[in-house]
Amino acid sequence: MIYNNLIYLVVVIFILSTNSIPDTPLLGAGFTSLIFVLKAAFFFLLVTLTYGRNRITQAADYFSAEQKLSILAIISLAIDVYFLDCQYYFALLPGVHSLPVLASLAGVLLFFFYLCLVWYGARKSYGRVFGRQHSGIAFIKTNLKNNIPIILPWLTLSLLADALLLLPFPAVKNFFQSSWGEPLFFLTFFILLAVAFPEIIRRLWGCSSMPQGLTRSHIEDFCSRQGLKYADILVWPLFEGLVLTAGVMGLIRRFRYILFTPALLRNLSFEEVDAVMAHEIGHVKRYHLQLYIVLLLGFSLIAQLGSYLFMYVLLKSDHFYELSALLGKKTDVVLIFASTFALLLLLIFYFRIVFGFFMRNFERQADLHAMESMGSSQGIVNALEKVAWLSGNIRELPSWHHFGIAQRVTFLDRCEHDPRQIARHHRKVYGALLLYIFVLAGTGFTLWKMPDDLLQRAPLDHLTRLYAEKAAEQPDNPLWYQLLGDLQQGRKLYAESVASYEQGLRISPNHPEILNNLAWVLLTADDPQIADPKKALMLAREAAAEKPAGYILDTLALAFWRNGFSERAQQAEKQAIAVDPENSEYYEKQLGKFTTPARID
Repeated sequence: MIYNNLIYLVVVIFILSTNSIPDTPLLGAGFTSLIFVLKAAFFFLLVTLTYGRNRITQAADYFSAEQKLSILAIISLAIDVYFLDCQYYFALLPGVHSLPVLASLAGVLLFFFYLCLVWYGARKSYGRVFGRQHSGIAFIKTNLKNNIPIILPWLTLSLLADALLLLPFPAVKNFFQSSWGEPLFFLTFFILLAVAFPEIIRRLWGCSSMPQGLTRSHIEDFCSRQGLKYADILVWPLFEGLVLTAGVMGLIRRFRYILFTPALLRNLSFEEVDAVMAHEIGHVKRYHLQLYIVLLLGFSLIAQLGSYLFMYVLLKSDHFYELSALLGKKTDVVLIFASTFALLLLLIFYFRIVFGFFMRNFERQADLHAMESMGSSQGIVNALEKVAWLSGNIRELPSWHHFGIAQRVTFLDRCEHDPRQIARHHRKVYGALLLYIFVLAGTGFTLWKMPDDLLQRAPLDHLTRLYAEKAAEQPDNPLWYQLLGDLQQGRKLYAESVASYEQGLRISPNHPEILNNLAWVLLTADDPQIADPKKALMLAREAAAEKPAGYILDTLALAFWRNGFSERAQQAEKQAIAVDPENSEYYEKQLGKFTTPARID
């Protein structure tokens, strides 16, 4: 369940961090509150029906019900985010302006609220399955302690990043605003957290040092023979200690812990415990913990490239703009929603398919290490079969992250009869890792070479194509050539812009907007083959005669100045101030510039 909960919380954080805070909520506060209360009541009703009437009698049934309701909790949170605009109200909380992560934390707490409803409704079923009764509050606290460690790395890093941005040091802000600053910060501190995090987890999970005795001495002797160094051997009270599992956590010896649940130690023989320990040592020897970090960090690169490409395709699609118009929403709102949904699908695919592939095959490598260390597969097979039987006959139950126990036993039997299968499996794993690293390198290189203005180009490409089509459909309408020229000018396509404006002037020779905009291009273009101040002055005079607006008079003033007529430039700029006082601040700056002589080409 820990792996599933990790994915659930990653999805929740992803939903909250990729959705923008709306300027105004879609619904009023009162109506939003009513819908939220009714939805929460309906959710709890589903929880009650799921766990009611003694339907849950085995551990597998309990975990299956919890999984389905956790997914329903994510859906409920998504409704709160996308339709009830809960983040708008979270943004009103004290301190959110200074520490934006607090708004996302509020969303995570809202998800935990739904999970608390699940845990409260599940406590009686839990008591029947695991043999220990809890009060509602105590059971919720226990589950919170099991799940909070999953979000601590994200929360710690985000709070630290927000706090650093509050410091009055421009260098810090420049560092985070650079293309490499924020990723480097998160990478560095994520690794530091990964090293020291097991110490935090063992306290939150209530793990205790295994008491001295025959069992501990036996495990210590086995680890010594295997060359495994560790900080301590812990008793792991997961689900009252009744779940049969073990684990190793920690990247370095100082913070590496070996964990056993009491049920596993109680039901397995020493030989079977040795086999389980050899399995866990296999994870260490094969550097699986370090590879998991690479796989987690790799998703951020893949998701970043995927989001850019998906949004670029959307912004170049006519159907996207038609959908935005149909929904009556701004394109940026529809873009964020669509891209978030697509990335959510990518996240699920990545963890269930890519991450799951490596997890399953890493488990097989650990099983093979146990077989080779023990001299045969008998010990690990016996341990697996016993776990399957004592856990409610889950031998044939498939698992996305471990393979089913039947599959693991069959694989070990095949490898023992044909040792060539062992090397073949290792080649498969390391070949897949090599391919993955190659994909990551290609992704990083693509992001490095990708233009910074890629997403800005896409809508401009769309509009350029649209205006060109409209100009072809309505060849006598100068508006389309004006709009086309404006887009081309903004993209510094000066020759194309001049051609579009001139085509518009052939249709309407006295069009003041086109005259003004063409004059501006001829005055400001950084291409010497396009710049023509003398022609620009002529065009600006015609535009001002047709329409003496402030911005047109500003163009005329610039044209006078570029042609060496500073006094006339100042007169025109003063006239612009008189007719357009709202923009007087800009015109005053221009006026100051015109008091100095201009270079005459």
